[in-house]
Amino acid sequence: MLRSIVSRLILELRLFFTALQFFTRVPVPAWVGYQPEWLQACARHFPLVGAVVGVAGALVLAIASLWWPPLVAVLLSMAFTVWMTGGFHEDGWADTCDGLGGTVDRERALTIMKDSRLGSYGALGLALMLGLKAAVLTSLLAPVLGELNDAESSHVHQVLLGWTLMALLWSHTTSRLAPVLVIRALPYAGDVAHAKAKPLATQVSWGGVLGAVLGWAVVSVALVAWVDHIGWPVPTLLHAMGWASLAVALGTGWVARWLRRRLGGYTGDTLGAAQQITEVLSLLAWLAVVHPVTWVRW
Repeated sequence: MLRSIVSRLILELRLFFTALQFFTRVPVPAWVGYQPEWLQACARHFPLVGAVVGVAGALVLAIASLWWPPLVAVLLSMAFTVWMTGGFHEDGWADTCDGLGGTVDRERALTIMKDSRLGSYGALGLALMLGLKAAVLTSLLAPVLGELNDAESSHVHQVLLGWTLMALLWSHTTSRLAPVLVIRALPYAGDVAHAKAKPLATQVSWGGVLGAVLGWAVVSVALVAWVDHIGWPVPTLLHAMGWASLAVALGTGWVARWLRRRLGGYTGDTLGAAQQITEVLSLLAWLAVVHPVTWVRW
């Protein structure tokens, strides 16, 4: 019994490292090994990989904020996470914009997405996506006028930095649920034999979905426990997480419907697009809670 549990834990650790190795530049131990079927099975660890990326981005943002203004710190953080992931999801988003930005038919769209060259739709989509992320994160970091009038303005900056770091961590984690749900909901739309990530062309089981949700829940509970430990307002955090969860759920549903209508399924590129769309939706919802406009009453 004990041996079985240990073997299972080692397998899960191998699956986590497989996901980490595939989606980031982080080196993994040699003993992990590799089997092609692990890439499909490791989908349940996508949110945990997102948490690793989020923690790295938050750490760079925190350090950069000691020396530079919010916009510079945000851009440095974004640059680091893009380097860390090899721009994997951003590339998928750009290719999806190229393929689905116009009104071409399904076969033509799939052909365009296989082309490594960046088109006008992809360039515009990538610029707007990165610009919107930078704008949201900078807005989270920057105090509004009423907060600047506070006698403890330096404390305000520290508090806003804390909320921005949490937004980064949680949005990177939560947005990794979207690809898992899309894989579960839709068939693979491309040529399975020539897929860039062939194992991901296999539908994720409900057990895999449950595992991904469990990983997301562990990160969320840990974040709530940490906020409670340092004495910050847990209701505000739950408020932000609740609205961000709703935004991610609606965004995932919309992406799945869009892909079903245009392609009849998903491809590797569209999974990256799903992550990018839900990440920015999560950040927007977080911003609406932390810095609500004057007429909003939650």
